Amino acid sequence: MTRYMKTAVILFLICAVCTALCAIVNEVTAPVIASSIESERLAALSDVAAGYGIGEENAVGDGRVNYYIPLLSEEGGTAGYIVELLTSGYGGEMTVIASYDADGTLLEAKLMANSETPGLGKKAEESWYMDMFRGLGGSEPLPLSKADLSADDSAAVSGASVTFNGIASALSAGSDYVKGLGGAV
Repeated sequence: MTRYMKTAVILFLICAVCTALCAIVNEVTAPVIASSIESERLAALSDVAAGYGIGEENAVGDGRVNYYIPLLSEEGGTAGYIVELLTSGYGGEMTVIASYDADGTLLEAKLMANSETPGLGKKAEESWYMDMFRGLGGSEPLPLSKADLSADDSAAVSGASVTFNGIASALSAGSDYVKGLGGAV
């Protein structure tokens, strides 16, 4: 019986030390990781701003749109909006940051957080991918399926239809949301 107690105490101490070490590592790395994520987000906002000034963030949190930020023209008026969108792909939840002019036309978009398949869905992180959507959404609808794409674009997203559908539906929802906002904040 004493041998079992000694083994149990040793295992308990090992677990306690490992737990304490994990807590210390988390305490040190969590702020660094949060800072890195925020700097990536700020860089993405700058990338999609399309040369406009960036206004104040307005939280939405409706499950599809996390927030919107007015894009400010040089005269100080609202030229459009940046919207952070949530959608699902093959690898799970994805975050897209997109900018639209006031009539819902997509200016720029960037895929942020995702767990898509390397070589297939991860193609959506590349700059050329969003070219399929750029300039659409206002008077011309955004492509919502591969059938709406040219043959070359359709071949480029081959094997990653779920990722494409997720991004397309998110960008379309963002365009609709911006159309609802109009030019006024």
